Amino acid sequence: MYALNVEQLEIGDVKKITPARFGDSRGYFSEVFKDSWFRTSVADVSFVQDNESLSAQPGTVRGLHFQLSPFAQGKLVRCLRGALLDVAVDIRHGSPTYGKWVSAELSPENGSQLWVPAGFAHGFVTLQPDTIISYKVTAPYSAEHDRGVRWNDAEIGIEWPQMDAYVLSDKDNKQPLLSELPEYFQFS
Repeated sequence: MYALNVEQLEIGDVKKITPARFGDSRGYFSEVFKDSWFRTSVADVSFVQDNESLSAQPGTVRGLHFQLSPFAQGKLVRCLRGALLDVAVDIRHGSPTYGKWVSAELSPENGSQLWVPAGFAHGFVTLQPDTIISYKVTAPYSAEHDRGVRWNDAEIGIEWPQMDAYVLSDKDNKQPLLSELPEYFQFS
């Protein structure tokens, strides 16, 4: 039996999913993904690729990233080691939650995952050293379609946790502001 909890966040299209764990003195077992359940209970999508990244330092920010059609990606994100604050920003023009964000803390201890559909910018900050993130995507990476929005855009107002320092790539430090983005996605 596949058992899990699906939590509607303040932006209903983004969902926090926590699979059940069945444990004993040896540890636990958990079905972390099941295609048929995901398609009927969360989103009718196909995943085409699994990605994984290691961030050595706490305070590492990756994002806020998205891809344009026809390579727009939905992402199912989980943390395999360490801990992170995972963030999704609605960038669908016409959406009642345009420019709003939601977040969830992901760690191996809580076993939670975040579903971030296409039309959202995605990013995270690591809360512990040597954090490993794993995520399924609905479209392959395409450098030509890769875009982003500035992680600390005051208009979005993400409440990032206080860190001694934030570590970012040059690319992520130079992303445009939300107000500078063309209307890449439309709310329907």
